[in-house]
Amino acid sequence: MTASPELAPAPVLKASPELLRSVFRRHAAGVAVITAAGERPAGFTATSLNSVAAEPPLVSFGIGTSSSSWPVLAEAEYVGVHILGEHQQELAATFARSGADRFGPSTEWSSGPEGVPLLSGVSAWLVCRVVARVPAGDHRIVIAEAVAGDPSGAGRPLVYHQGRFTALRE
Repeated sequence: MTASPELAPAPVLKASPELLRSVFRRHAAGVAVITAAGERPAGFTATSLNSVAAEPPLVSFGIGTSSSSWPVLAEAEYVGVHILGEHQQELAATFARSGADRFGPSTEWSSGPEGVPLLSGVSAWLVCRVVARVPAGDHRIVIAEAVAGDPSGAGRPLVYHQGRFTALRE
């Protein structure tokens, strides 16, 4: 590869929270809602969900320690992992909104295995046993082992890109 003198190099920005957010706005991610039972159920929208291992079946996700859901997640033995469909933009927004009544009348849910709150109408869900909470800056990376689930929901996935919820295009 040769250098082109007519192409000026892009400015290099110093690492910062703003730079990280700007870069990851360009990274399309699937949308999930994580739930846990507590004195009151808790939940939040996550785009950091990852499959970690098949044997044992492990997933991970990040949660900010300043999140209103963190106190419940910090103590929860089990969590619900819900993969949202493109028809669930409002549900994703509700669980992302600070101060929202996430389990209020507009959210259809029931108590599932291990008492975990399970959301209705999702594309797929897992109930997972928390095996680790790893400190990572102002977040914790939660690693959990799947113990039950249902992949049979209908619809295409909800995606988060450029700061908004969207759907895949054909």
